[in-house]
Amino acid sequence: MQKPLVFCLTPVKNEAWILERFLNCASLWADQIIVADQGSTDGSKEIAAKFPKVITIDNPSTVYHEIDRQDLLLAEARRTPGPKVLLALDADEFLSANFLTSPEWQSILNAPPGTAISFQWPTIDANVSGLSFFDFKAEMTAGFVDDGSPHQGLTIHSMRVPVPPGCPTLALTQIKLMHYCRMDRNRFESRIRWYQCFEYLSGKKRPIELYRFYHPVFTGPASVFKPVPSDWTQGYEERGIDVSSVNRTGIYPWDENVLGYFGEFGLDKFRRLPIWDVDWAKIHRDLYHQKQIKPYHDPRSLLEKLIHRWLKGTQHYFSPWANPNSGGKFVCKCVQKILGLLGW
Repeated sequence: MQKPLVFCLTPVKNEAWILERFLNCASLWADQIIVADQGSTDGSKEIAAKFPKVITIDNPSTVYHEIDRQDLLLAEARRTPGPKVLLALDADEFLSANFLTSPEWQSILNAPPGTAISFQWPTIDANVSGLSFFDFKAEMTAGFVDDGSPHQGLTIHSMRVPVPPGCPTLALTQIKLMHYCRMDRNRFESRIRWYQCFEYLSGKKRPIELYRFYHPVFTGPASVFKPVPSDWTQGYEERGIDVSSVNRTGIYPWDENVLGYFGEFGLDKFRRLPIWDVDWAKIHRDLYHQKQIKPYHDPRSLLEKLIHRWLKGTQHYFSPWANPNSGGKFVCKCVQKILGLLGW
């Protein structure tokens, strides 16, 4: 039986803050790394060019569209004949280093074509004592033993790989998919602001739905944070790969996108979204290096500010760690129904 090639499929747009360490780590397990770059301007393409296993392809799209980029990556991988394992990872996601020793890695290589591969998906954070993590008990289907099945996805929050109906799933429990999204807290919050604006413009979700969906990670009690086990990082550190520090630039592409929305639709369009806790005039000045401050004001009414304060104060009822039978959550849902009648 021919050993399958392992492909890492990664979309990139301005990921220089973490891309080099991601490619160092992925180069240990991937036979080939395919990067679909969507017009990066921060040196991401130059970083990718330094790695011999990387093939960089251009994603010419000017809009955010996950299906398109996933199909580009999939098509490029399928240009190589023979059996393949496809692992679709974002640049801020790392296989735990115990893939080097865990028997689960051999299970991946031995899985029959048509098998989906799911990972537990802990969120990694940093504090003064080192790396910590919290786990939503959620799984991410990020792998597929390729059998040529078509891929069906969504514009946002799409399934990353083909998952044919009824296909078997190899659910891993030792090898984790470590999500480094919170290592730069400001970057993460910028991304959350943009996600809400993007989905709100689609007209498919109301402001309260967006708030509840995107803010559970801000409400976890301190007790849910645990030290990252040494075997998740040790194999990387022994090879000289730093997986504990973070590069914080303070400049984030999602902020630029939101400023573009302001220019196109006006500030009032987004008054019911909780994106007004930052200084947009300063962000504009930092992004475009202009001395003159563009006048961005908070368009919310007093009532809208109070509703946002109420959402923040009650978000803990909607936390993954909250009591699902809480009376407080029931009351919140009743209030939300009333607010829904007012367009919330």
